[in-house]
Amino acid sequence: MNWSNVRLIFHRELRDQLRDRRTVFTIAVLPLLLYPLMGMAMLQVSQFRRDHPSQVWLIGAAGLPDDPLLVGGESFAPSVCTDSEAEMLAIKVSPTLPVGLDRLEEMAETAIRNRSVDAIVYFPPNFGAELNRFRFSLKNRDGADEVPLPEPVLFVDSANDKSRMAAERAQSILNRWRAMIVNDSLRESSIPVAAASPFNVVNSDVAHEVSRRAAFWSKVLPFVVLIWALTGAFYPAIDLCAGEKERGTLETLLSSPAGRNEIVMGKLLTIMTFSMTTSLLNMISMGATGSFIFQHMQQASGMSAYQIGPPPLVALGWLVLALIPISALFSALSLAIAAFARSAKEGQYYLMPLMVASLPLMLLPMLPAAELDLGSSLIPVTGVMLLLRSLMEGQFREALPFAPVVVSVTAVCCVLAIRWAIDQFQNESVIFRESERWGLGLWLRHLMRDRDETPTFGEAILCGVLLLLIRFFAGFMAGMPQNWYGFAGVTIVTLVALIATPVLLMTIMLTRSPAKTLNLTWPKWKVLAGAGLLAALLHPAGMAFSHMIHELYPFSGEVAKQLGLINQLVANAPHFWMVLVVMALLPAICEELAFRGFILSGLRHMGHKWAAIVISSLFFGAAHGILQQSMSACLVGMVLGYLVVQTGSLWTGVIFHFVYNSLSLTLGLRGTEVVEALPALSWVLEPSAGAFGYHWAVTLAATFLGVLLLLWFRSLPYQATAEEKLKSALHHQTLQGSH
Repeated sequence: MNWSNVRLIFHRELRDQLRDRRTVFTIAVLPLLLYPLMGMAMLQVSQFRRDHPSQVWLIGAAGLPDDPLLVGGESFAPSVCTDSEAEMLAIKVSPTLPVGLDRLEEMAETAIRNRSVDAIVYFPPNFGAELNRFRFSLKNRDGADEVPLPEPVLFVDSANDKSRMAAERAQSILNRWRAMIVNDSLRESSIPVAAASPFNVVNSDVAHEVSRRAAFWSKVLPFVVLIWALTGAFYPAIDLCAGEKERGTLETLLSSPAGRNEIVMGKLLTIMTFSMTTSLLNMISMGATGSFIFQHMQQASGMSAYQIGPPPLVALGWLVLALIPISALFSALSLAIAAFARSAKEGQYYLMPLMVASLPLMLLPMLPAAELDLGSSLIPVTGVMLLLRSLMEGQFREALPFAPVVVSVTAVCCVLAIRWAIDQFQNESVIFRESERWGLGLWLRHLMRDRDETPTFGEAILCGVLLLLIRFFAGFMAGMPQNWYGFAGVTIVTLVALIATPVLLMTIMLTRSPAKTLNLTWPKWKVLAGAGLLAALLHPAGMAFSHMIHELYPFSGEVAKQLGLINQLVANAPHFWMVLVVMALLPAICEELAFRGFILSGLRHMGHKWAAIVISSLFFGAAHGILQQSMSACLVGMVLGYLVVQTGSLWTGVIFHFVYNSLSLTLGLRGTEVVEALPALSWVLEPSAGAFGYHWAVTLAATFLGVLLLLWFRSLPYQATAEEKLKSALHHQTLQGSH
């Protein structure tokens, strides 16, 4: 790579962007003005904020005891209600219930819904008498435990904020009144009042002022930095790709002596510059404005809760350091997606899913239970945010063990994203896509009339998304089966009707060659036997990987309970061959038709077999529903995809899938019987978590042999698609040009 060309392109793109007043306003001016204006508006609005008094209706006041007094006239007694509380509570007192007891609930519901009152407190007619009886029994030590306690009722509309607030205010006064009754009862019984609360908990905050500031800002600033790093990369990426297509300047740049990868790096550095600038300006503006607002609120209210100063400088240093790889990741993703767009407007549509997909990863660390561990550090973006939070709070001992994992995952994601962006610029069909008229009727006619032998990339993605949606909604509709036959019926319907049938219909309607689409070529017998042997050799490694995932991400209690019930249903199957047919053979056929048939064939039009294998594996994993199973299935799906691509036959995938599932079921359900029937297998298998697993030596040896067998499959003649041949030729041309 010629870095002189990269620098020239970077300076060119930077000058072009700085000439655009919209970009400068969005990137630089808006962050500096947004937060001060928001803070000023919040302070102005807060001046008009005031609390409204609540309307509470007390029914049955005639039955209340005289001591201690709860109600005096048309207000709560001063002994249970402070002046400030009395100002916020307007009560209506009724000596008795105006309707029959059977209509009490109906009357309360009507009164609260009509907003005539916000809450109702009902005291039974014999409330005072029963209370006195209890106190008398307690005083005389005469069966106080057997005396029924009176039960007033507080009616509230939990869907109404005013009603909830009124109930909370009334509940606070009733609690105070009850405490007075308890104290009086204790005195009458010659028991010290302190017996009701033998000790008090004194809170003592040992955190230093800097630590409190760091703890507060560590929950806010990482999200702000990341969300603005993503937003700041959006508009420059769209303008540098789709904008140049519209202006017709991209062809001039592509015809220059600079290589495609140099052009991408120049544009990427430009987008990174704006992404980091936007994020830094937002962080500085928000930190300064927030500090000023909290200082003003502290002075106005005198409350220590607002003693939050600016973020510590060390915390800002960690944020700036993390901003570099995060900006590189978001910039590369935005550049790759924007390169696919025909226009700036279309680019905005394409980039919005990137925002939607990134938000959950940014919000996950903000959950109260989220913490940095090995499992969370493996999640892109989420691991960075959790690591940042730990470093900003000064928890270096807890953060440093996971820092290499977070850095490695982020670095791999950055490299893959940059590689994808470069690949997009080397794809002529992507760079020079032209705008076309679109209409639903025109599109449907095009689908039916201009069918290819195999599905297109878009049709493959559509099929994958459609299968996931069907599986998602079907999961809600299907209840928990009660026996094995119910479980088998649900599984068969799911596999045949919800996976295989839509795929076969799409194959018939959208393609001209179903056999080629589904890779139904029959291979040689030695290839089929090799696929089955490969499944047996890689099964120990797959079990070890699955065990590691369960250690990193253990099942929640509810999921573990459901899986336990399903395992019990499967274990109660009348014949083991039924289990193999339903849970090994049917998935091997139906799922392979979908994921290694239609979807993989369509995805290979991208021109990259590994990208097609990875995406089809992601769909395959997501279709399994439970996260832990999805991760294991995704890894197995990659082996299956590679096997089908190298052999050109779906049947190798079916054989591998069937053998792999059969081994898992056999070890889980019949492991003990197998070892008893074949004692020699005790050298291979060992009890593990209620089932049987492999000895570690067997796992290593089998994995080594499996890798050798994969190398043999790699040596088989590989039938590349036209797009893959073109991409390979362009890649070799680029390499020759660089030398």
